[in-house]
Amino acid sequence: MKKYLSFFRLRFTMGLQYRVAAWAGVFTQFFWGAMLILSFKAFYESDPSAFPMSFQATCSYFWLQQALLGLISVGAMDGEFFNVISSGDVSYELCRPVDVYGMWFSRSAASRLANALLRCVPALAVAFFIPAPYGLMAPPSLGTFLSFLLSLALALGVVTALCMIVYMITFHTISPRGVRLMAVGISDFLAGAIIPLPFFPEKLRWFLELLPFSAMENVPLRIYTGDLAGQEMVRLMLLQLFWIGALVLIGKLLEQKELKNVIVQGG
Repeated sequence: MKKYLSFFRLRFTMGLQYRVAAWAGVFTQFFWGAMLILSFKAFYESDPSAFPMSFQATCSYFWLQQALLGLISVGAMDGEFFNVISSGDVSYELCRPVDVYGMWFSRSAASRLANALLRCVPALAVAFFIPAPYGLMAPPSLGTFLSFLLSLALALGVVTALCMIVYMITFHTISPRGVRLMAVGISDFLAGAIIPLPFFPEKLRWFLELLPFSAMENVPLRIYTGDLAGQEMVRLMLLQLFWIGALVLIGKLLEQKELKNVIVQGG
């Protein structure tokens, strides 16, 4: 366990060094969040009572989503792993006296956490001081905020485990670009990154909440805004735990299968 914590610590420390890239990401995500909010504002002006979330809750949802994009979005996959697979350098990884899955998982989670810490503080600080209802509102209670943090940690586990499956699938492809684009497109839509899941029809929303994608963005962001509470919150957080275990198991099985058939050309 200590060696995987060492991988986590080293990658986390290295990720904190990319401050200029982080600031560029802050500006990009801030303006993208503003565009989403203004787009939804046009719909809310037609009939505010027709929407399942208040406009202020929706604004907070999108500010949090943009600030934590590097933590809970499939789009923040680590390109290094794709390069290692496509170039054949995975052979060096196999020479290490560690489990490849555990090493990549810890490094991936550390990169996401470092990326989020660099970007979320300035983005959320600005969003918090934007006048209501356009800015980031405070959570309804301390208990809600603590539940949000716990759910966010679980979401990190789910998205990292899902991305590990994507990495393993690319062992079968010449280029990882197609698999990566499909994974990002599908997950963004089903996770509520484009349209929050409460805006979907009730039966479809109920089905989507059972999928692992919902456990990445939908659950923690809705907990923070107060849209998710009580038994429903507990149920979805338990689903987060379930999907971490299920996706890790699938990823491990894929790892064992793929690494037995790795062929590295050249020399």
